[in-house]
Amino acid sequence: MRIGALLAPAAPRLRLLAGREELDRVVSGVMTTDLHDPGRYLQGGELVLTGMLWRSGAEDSERFVRGLAAAGAVGLAAGEAEVGPVPEDLVAACERHRMPLFAVPEDVAFAQLTEYVVRQVSADRAADLSALVDRHRVLVSASGGAGLDAVLELLGGDLDLDCWVLTPSGRVVAGPPDRLNEAERDQLVRAHLDGQRRRPGPSVRARVGSRQFSVLPVAAEGTGLLAQWLLAVEGDVTEWTPKRQQLAENLARLAGAERERRDESRRLRIRLADEVITLLQRDAPPEELSRALEASLAMAQTALGTPMPDSWVVVSAEGQGLPEGAARAALVEALTGADDRALIGGGGTGAILLVPEPADGSTMAELLRALLAPLEAGLGADGRLTLGASAPAASAGGLRGALEEARHARRIASSRVGRICVSGPEELASHVLLLAAVPDEVRRAFRSRLLDRVIGYDLEHQADLVRTLGAFLRYDGSWTRCAAALHVHVNTLRYRIGRIEELTGRDLSKLEDRVDFYLALELS
Repeated sequence: MRIGALLAPAAPRLRLLAGREELDRVVSGVMTTDLHDPGRYLQGGELVLTGMLWRSGAEDSERFVRGLAAAGAVGLAAGEAEVGPVPEDLVAACERHRMPLFAVPEDVAFAQLTEYVVRQVSADRAADLSALVDRHRVLVSASGGAGLDAVLELLGGDLDLDCWVLTPSGRVVAGPPDRLNEAERDQLVRAHLDGQRRRPGPSVRARVGSRQFSVLPVAAEGTGLLAQWLLAVEGDVTEWTPKRQQLAENLARLAGAERERRDESRRLRIRLADEVITLLQRDAPPEELSRALEASLAMAQTALGTPMPDSWVVVSAEGQGLPEGAARAALVEALTGADDRALIGGGGTGAILLVPEPADGSTMAELLRALLAPLEAGLGADGRLTLGASAPAASAGGLRGALEEARHARRIASSRVGRICVSGPEELASHVLLLAAVPDEVRRAFRSRLLDRVIGYDLEHQADLVRTLGAFLRYDGSWTRCAAALHVHVNTLRYRIGRIEELTGRDLSKLEDRVDFYLALELS
């Protein structure tokens, strides 16, 4: 701020006593002191506030002001609360050293004056940084250079403003990762997706524990909500000055420019992925599929220096109640961030993925559940995402069988209740595969015939029969273990099981009836 801003109508009420010709000086900070020689503690650019307790005579004024001028102070504000009106010798000393001098009336506190100066200096600095961010955005768009981390580090150091750019799966694109843990990222992503789905706007406020955040959408061409980056800023931008708000908006535009630059660099690789997936779906000869796969991976190795995976997992995905292409865009953003060798193709509401087998020992189903869990907040009442993963295939010749396996696993996932459901190859050798192949109306009728009367009895009598039935089957019909798990007496358990048998006409001592009840509970 210019020191002349201390005379603005909105400023604390001061009187200018000297230095009218020097009011264009720039203030960088404030220091309050009554030391006889404070110059050694100044860095230059400060407005010095003093109660004049250092003054015992006219010669003290000359020495004090001369030291301030030599140290680079840009102005002096003298408080009249302690020693009365500003003496003429101090006014004269300031005139000699061309030092702007302000009288601070008794009813104006130094804290009020300090707060005003700090607020003005911060706003000006924010405006300068906003212009810097805007220029950087133009450079990123024009030259393809990155630099989000450098800009966020600058903001953190100069304005104490912590910012992060995150993907919808919670991955940190830029920003200090050590200041935002995984649980906090998950909550911010969910707040963004839920808020933008309900009412798209410039920002969403989110409280995470004791911390307040503002989350801004990062607009980029061709990205839907489930693939949209977000800018998380610590603080409430609605309470900021207009200049500081403009800084956050420019930063979101900078992140959008970086996103578009990155997407453009991936465009050829996306086309190659489409070719690989098309060949796989057409059951092309293994040698043709292998050549296309090697061509796509050669580009990834050139760009990333990543090795060829030993084996691939095929994933079949389908979006329900989502815009066309939304499922694929979301998976591209989530999976290529985790491993840029992933190939994702397909059209319409679904997608086919070829993903390197996880190197950490986890299954692909576990990886997908963890990556996609935050997206649930952006799906809406009717939106679903179902995925099936195959067992690893070590060669191109095994990918066609893996695709069929992934499709069967996805059918199992689609038979379940939930917004995001993932099934893996381990479920293909169980009763779950058989249940997934049964038409919906048959499954509903089977479940209804066995459980409706039991459920109705529970609702009427609060008898807890359904939970008891599940526990009885889980403990293989063991009366003692089941009673202990339910914290009831064995006689109480026998009474409940007897009531279930009366209501259903079944005998839980028979294996076939136990199997029927187990399947009915699985269908629920």
